[in-house]
Amino acid sequence: MQGYILDTKPVKDDDLIVTILTENRIYTTYRFYGARHSNINVGYKIDFELENTLRSDIGRLRDVMQLNYQWILDTKKMYCWQRFIKLFYSHFRDIEEIDDFYFKLLDALSHLMIKQNERRAIIQAYLKLLEHEGRLHTDYTCFLCDIEIEDKISLVRSFVPAHPQCTFAKKFDLFKVKEMFEENSLISFDEEEIDYLWNILLQGL
Repeated sequence: MQGYILDTKPVKDDDLIVTILTENRIYTTYRFYGARHSNINVGYKIDFELENTLRSDIGRLRDVMQLNYQWILDTKKMYCWQRFIKLFYSHFRDIEEIDDFYFKLLDALSHLMIKQNERRAIIQAYLKLLEHEGRLHTDYTCFLCDIEIEDKISLVRSFVPAHPQCTFAKKFDLFKVKEMFEENSLISFDEEEIDYLWNILLQGL
């Protein structure tokens, strides 16, 4: 079985509680500490087996093998990747069964990041997630005053649109946001704007 590590929590004697996103399920597992065990961390993709016992409600994580990304030694890419992956843990809190969209999204993103800027690639993946969950607001109506946005636009958490005068947040040209939402393209955004979008994303999925 393969999956992405969303969270690790230390418990007694350096053991870990490990949360893993697989193709159709979120697993909470127990990993015993041992010198022969491979290193694991948030964001790693692993191949693993689960051993269920009558003594515990969660499965024991066994035979873990890390599946490396081509860019795993690129510290900038790995840092951004791990920050994005950590958001999934809160997003799926108390959820066990999921559809395969999320696993495939991370698979596609890990390949896209080989050649593409990490933050731009992650923002584009996040837009696909919002669209999949029906949370991409392409009606361009301000969530505060409920009036259509016609010129400048601001974005708040989850890229929800608003008038700049309603939020006092950074303003964007509306055509850029339309291009981003409808074509999944960030070509018109400069690096300062990408930084701003990245910080919105980090507020939570």
